[in-house]
Amino acid sequence: MTDPLLRLSGLTKAYPGVVANKDVSFDIGRGEVHALLGENGAGKSTLVKTIYGLVKPDAGTMTLEGRPFQPAEPRAARALGIAMVFQHFSLFDAMNVAENIALGMEDPPPQAEIAARVRHVSDQYGLPLDPDRIVGELSAGERQRVEIIRCLLQDPKLLIMDEPTSVLTPQEVNILFETLRKLSAEGTAILYISHKLEEIRALCENATVLRLGEVVGDCDPRATSAREMAELMVGTALHVPERAEKPAGDVVLSLNGLSAKAPHQFGTPLREISLEVRKGEVLGIGGVAGNGQDELVAALSGEMRTGGDMIGYHGQAIGQMPPNARRKIGLLAAPEERMGHAAAPDMSLTENAILTAMTRENLTTRGFVHWGKARGFAERVIETFDVRTPGPQNAARSLSGGNLQKFVIGREIMQAPEVLVVNQPTWGVDASAAAAIRQALLDLAAKGTAVIVISQDLDELMEISDRFAALNEGRLSAPRPAKGLTVEEIGLMLGGAHDMEVSHAGA
Repeated sequence: MTDPLLRLSGLTKAYPGVVANKDVSFDIGRGEVHALLGENGAGKSTLVKTIYGLVKPDAGTMTLEGRPFQPAEPRAARALGIAMVFQHFSLFDAMNVAENIALGMEDPPPQAEIAARVRHVSDQYGLPLDPDRIVGELSAGERQRVEIIRCLLQDPKLLIMDEPTSVLTPQEVNILFETLRKLSAEGTAILYISHKLEEIRALCENATVLRLGEVVGDCDPRATSAREMAELMVGTALHVPERAEKPAGDVVLSLNGLSAKAPHQFGTPLREISLEVRKGEVLGIGGVAGNGQDELVAALSGEMRTGGDMIGYHGQAIGQMPPNARRKIGLLAAPEERMGHAAAPDMSLTENAILTAMTRENLTTRGFVHWGKARGFAERVIETFDVRTPGPQNAARSLSGGNLQKFVIGREIMQAPEVLVVNQPTWGVDASAAAAIRQALLDLAAKGTAVIVISQDLDELMEISDRFAALNEGRLSAPRPAKGLTVEEIGLMLGGAHDMEVSHAGA
């Protein structure tokens, strides 16, 4: 047995009110693809930030290639061969690929040399990427390639990947996996974090499972079912969402040739979208990232104004109605970007509750906030949706991504909307929490709410949708009954190879 590449021994890190990591110990071998599993708030992010030099542990040690390893900052970790691709990309849209990569270098060479190295690495690892492309014009998958190639130019010994496939198409996932397998074969170790357990089973050879900051087990994912891994993560049997068969009610929301210009240079214009959504139904909308999802949510929420008669609510034209007025009448929305859009990072959970629930929960009178009532509403969201946080006084940025997602979705659901539009409702959320969110959406529909779920997770959409439509380049396919749709039919719809006839009355 050779010594491991990285050995973690007794790592512990505590914050006020919570122990993020407690006596965490495991090894990662050279060339090993090692999964780090755990539900939201289990301590995964703190652990990888410790390895990458962003967090200093309170106790415990690390060794890299048999030598003590305690990076004081990411620069020191990178110098010793640790690279990390974060869940949220850190790229500048207005700059090209080579310029973005140069920003991550300590002493960047001339742009022409960087561009040549990018082309070489992209060819070597099957990651097609033009160094002269403007980042704002790239798909989500291409943006991730920029981050990966930036890491590969460091010739890493360990590559950490945090939720790398959350915004990728199945084809892009296949490309990524081929790249990671090639890196592994060349001796690069990979620490892989994902809530997509079937991906873990396909890619990883070992897995360490965290629960409430502690290691509770390890397994070989290739010999362990996704359900067994999920139940090891949460410590209980996994709940499977149940839906009640019901006839759809009257039309609540209608789109009539909805068209809108892109809100910014790198956005997607909406083109002649028409559909009807009925009381008590779940309409699933799929699409590859960057095909108009954000713009559609903005148009429905009121953040982006449209022609007055393009959006109808109970027969009333609301295209020019602002967001708060739409919330007041029962049209609520939760955008994809939770940090900075759905929630203000430095504000408390109570304050974030006020931001969207002020009107429907009567949290203010003549401009004065009822702080006790607002705090009580935030506490109900935290309890109902099992948000792991010391309390509503904590800032939004103190929560893990998955726990903030639970708070954002719960905050909207608990306002009892007549129409709820959600974009990527379970993005970055563990299997147990994802099942709970999906069940909450189904329960909401069962009570009569019209629910529009926009997601890149096709399994999710097929599980909860009554009807399914696909967004492609700002156009929406005619919705079809979700039951009985084949993977091939869905793939064609997502790719735009479908009848673009608009859907009126029920489709």
